[in-house]
Amino acid sequence: MRLSRRSEYGLRALIDLVRHEGEGPIPLTTLATRNRLPVKFLEQIMATLKHAGIVRTTLGTHGGYALAAQASGVSMGRVVRLLDGALAPMGCVSLRYYEPCSCPDEATCPLRDAMIDVRDAMLEILDKETLAELAARSGRASIDPRGRHADALAGRRP
Repeated sequence: MRLSRRSEYGLRALIDLVRHEGEGPIPLTTLATRNRLPVKFLEQIMATLKHAGIVRTTLGTHGGYALAAQASGVSMGRVVRLLDGALAPMGCVSLRYYEPCSCPDEATCPLRDAMIDVRDAMLEILDKETLAELAARSGRASIDPRGRHADALAGRRP
């Protein structure tokens, strides 16, 4: 799974709203500027999140966006599904957006079997991690903070 820009930008904007909760509505341009996001694209994303009841808008001079739902009650998985649809790496393992694949027999397909494990591991994280938990993270400077992938990073420029 590769997170689309739509989901990435939506999650970044939501993290900003969580971190600035209580400061009143945040104008779209402020959200866009603080997070280096294109305003028009962010406007479309926020409309989807508003329709889903995750954010609300206030009109007027001091208007903008604020959370409509509790940050502790909205998972990353919910946001990504709203903005992108399926989370599964292949249509034939998607729980909500199933599509048959081209293999001769899904029931005995080893690739499908492995992708079910990948899907389950992703869902474990994405459906558990809430916006509140996500916003509380401080981030990491290293792409491999635990040193598990030294071989993959060998020869890569910083």
